[in-house]
Amino acid sequence: MREFDLVVIGSGPAGFSGAVRGVDFGMSVCLIEGGHLGGAGIMNGALTSKTMYELSLDYSIAARIDRGYRASGLTVDYKEVLNTIIKAAKEKQYQIRSQIETFARNPGINGTITLIKGMAEFVDAHRVKVKTADGSEIIKGKNFLIATGSKPREYKGIEVDGQRIINSEGVLSLKQFPQKMLIIGSGIIGCEFATIFSNFRQTEVHLLDRANRVLPFEDDDVSDYVSDNLEKNGVIVHHTAHLRTIHKHPNYLEVILDYDDGHSKVLEVDVALISIGRVTNLEPLKLENAGIIPTEKGALPINGNCQVLMNGEPGHFYAAGDVTGHAQLYSVAELQGRKAVERIAGKTGYPLDYSHMSTLMFFKPEVAAVGANEKTLRKKRIPYKVAYYSNELINRAIAMRSTTGFIKILVSKDEDQRILGMRASGPQASAYIVSVAHLINQGNSLGEVLKIFYPHPSVAEGIQECLRTIGNRSIFKPEAFPHAIYIREWDPEPLE
Repeated sequence: MREFDLVVIGSGPAGFSGAVRGVDFGMSVCLIEGGHLGGAGIMNGALTSKTMYELSLDYSIAARIDRGYRASGLTVDYKEVLNTIIKAAKEKQYQIRSQIETFARNPGINGTITLIKGMAEFVDAHRVKVKTADGSEIIKGKNFLIATGSKPREYKGIEVDGQRIINSEGVLSLKQFPQKMLIIGSGIIGCEFATIFSNFRQTEVHLLDRANRVLPFEDDDVSDYVSDNLEKNGVIVHHTAHLRTIHKHPNYLEVILDYDDGHSKVLEVDVALISIGRVTNLEPLKLENAGIIPTEKGALPINGNCQVLMNGEPGHFYAAGDVTGHAQLYSVAELQGRKAVERIAGKTGYPLDYSHMSTLMFFKPEVAAVGANEKTLRKKRIPYKVAYYSNELINRAIAMRSTTGFIKILVSKDEDQRILGMRASGPQASAYIVSVAHLINQGNSLGEVLKIFYPHPSVAEGIQECLRTIGNRSIFKPEAFPHAIYIREWDPEPLE
């Protein structure tokens, strides 16, 4: 029976970053993976979907005819698209594997990583049994990092067959572009796939929105903006619609939708993609054998150092990534994995702050978010000022002929005027959102930020002008461009 300082279950962004951090501290690390190396972050998630998004965006740009040039004979082959996606995923997998093999072979003064391909389940609080292709093995660990991620949530009454009724993990199993597709779920993942398939212009895309708007967690203006752009891209959005059933026929699916106003609609589609969120992937681990009890929502309760709480007390179990119940983001998983191992090594450092996470939404155009939005501030009864500045007034966006987009910034309604949050869309939004995350994290005020010189011409100048709008000193004024600039403020009603 082999024994390790650290046993990591799952090789996704949380598990791999934790394993590598263990090497930094000279630990002997066992990394156990039962599926694809790199987890959903590589093969069935972030990297593959974003590769497909970039390819679809390239195709969409090439198909444009409003820029003075026209590509003739433009075609797209789904099989070749898939080949490119798989190539990207394998490129990252081999990078991960190369590093693992380096530290397995040449430990030197640092630690070691031993990769075991198989499914792990706990025997007791200090041992796991790993079922491999060659049998099984008992592994003993001084510390355990649980990083098994999540899987697509099932839709009650609808069985995923992996061919015509699929989830996000089944997109790569399609043989060709569907002629007609229904996407069930209008959250980030559903809207991203609606963007991707509509960009390729080979598929009639229907998006099922159970609420009255897509992205219901975002402010109404952002939600409406995303919905309008989806429809401009050819997506048919079914607002306030509920899926009653799907009937399978030999060559198509018959879908019945019921709307809140009382009417129903029958659609014929080739493929239905279920995208209603993800749930933790913990069942195979037999956590009860180790005395670990998940929360009612199926997550592992952790403290600020990512230690799993057992009867309210931390021990030698740690968790990172989607299994913790925090935001299902690659960046969160990676930082949690590192934080857990730093705690094992006695390096507690700073606590993770989940309130200032940056989020990217890969729509057309992309949307970036950081910090609070209006809904959050109103729920917390925090007074604020907010300004909106359209990209159509930003010189760089005009030069790029890409003026669809905006910058929206919220600041505290007090003397400090601290930056509380931002939503932005348009070219390069994913690049400059992190700069605002730094400003929020440092508690910078409006006055401090406006001391900075912004390069010209840059899309980021919109940040400067948006902040100037709050201070009533912008170059272009809301009075002249009421459709492109606005400023408003909010105070909570007095409590009775």
